[in-house]
Amino acid sequence: MVLAQAGAEIRAVLRNGEQLLLTLIIPILVLVGFSAIPLLEVPGRRVDFVTPGVLALAIMSTAFTGQAIGTGFERRYGVLKRLGATPLSRPGLLLAKTLAVITVEALQVVVVAAVALAMGWHPRGNPLWAALLLLLGTAAFSGLALLMAGTLRAEATLAAANLVYLVLLGLGGVVVPVSAFPHPLRAVVELLPITALTEGVRAALSGASGFPARDVLVLLAWAVVSLALASRLFRWE
Repeated sequence: MVLAQAGAEIRAVLRNGEQLLLTLIIPILVLVGFSAIPLLEVPGRRVDFVTPGVLALAIMSTAFTGQAIGTGFERRYGVLKRLGATPLSRPGLLLAKTLAVITVEALQVVVVAAVALAMGWHPRGNPLWAALLLLLGTAAFSGLALLMAGTLRAEATLAAANLVYLVLLGLGGVVVPVSAFPHPLRAVVELLPITALTEGVRAALSGASGFPARDVLVLLAWAVVSLALASRLFRWE
């Protein structure tokens, strides 16, 4: 039952034009545009700098923005209430959603990596550390998505999720180096989950530093706090 529901969730994402735009097309456009056109000064080769940020953006688009909006409207129309009353059960439904998010993210990583490699990306370092960071980022953003979708009205969730997506795209080190921000702002920006995910994956795939412990701790803290609050405050109807 869990696998069947996860399959239905995946098909719903891939058949939805708006979701496909958010999860695949926008990250690819950001990757190609900022790698090919010298709009901003970045350290090193442009594609090597931008690709980790786009991977983080893809994770945020699926685990946070897409999941928050989709879950918010499912809650509004009573879909969650009805599915939670089936033999699937509420924990089974959440597990199915988690499997669907991870599957879509795996597709995103493959597509983004393939385009980046075609553009000359040369990843180094430890891919296992990058995978750990992506999983922690998924947990953190999923907790934030469920917290938002389970406490706000669907329309408010739609507006807030898109606004947060745009703000974090600009501030999270995805295409603009964090070092370009003034020091007081940088101190705040470095504590954001998107910044920790972007900088951690960038460090893990550059081979220039050791284990990104600070970024792992930031993402772990966001994941623990957001998931704990979501489990406590989420309303199914």
